[in-house]
Amino acid sequence: MIIKIKNLKLKALIGVYESERVDKQDIIINVMMEFYADKAIQYDDINETIDYDYITKRIIKEVEDSQYFLLEKLADNILNIITEDVKIIKASVEIDKLCAITLADSVSIISNFSRHGKNE
Repeated sequence: MIIKIKNLKLKALIGVYESERVDKQDIIINVMMEFYADKAIQYDDINETIDYDYITKRIIKEVEDSQYFLLEKLADNILNIITEDVKIIKASVEIDKLCAITLADSVSIISNFSRHGKNE
């Protein structure tokens, strides 16, 4: 089964240029978490599934408290938060930095995780 957190709209202090280090910028985060849901379905028990509310709150705190230079680092740290739950077998994080390029809607980065592979 896959759980998605779609279009989490946050503000982050992120960027390498001096002008980007003054005010927080708008970012959008999308998360995909894959896990085996057999026990959650069988027992109808929150302890057998992924607590997406808890994960979302951790992501919000990480972003609000951070001052990263690179989207890559932020994406990796968010992926680490997600994969602390050992039930997750695959995960993906996409971060869009709005207004990073004048003529584009956003610049985005995607980071992937698999328990059977390595981070990408």
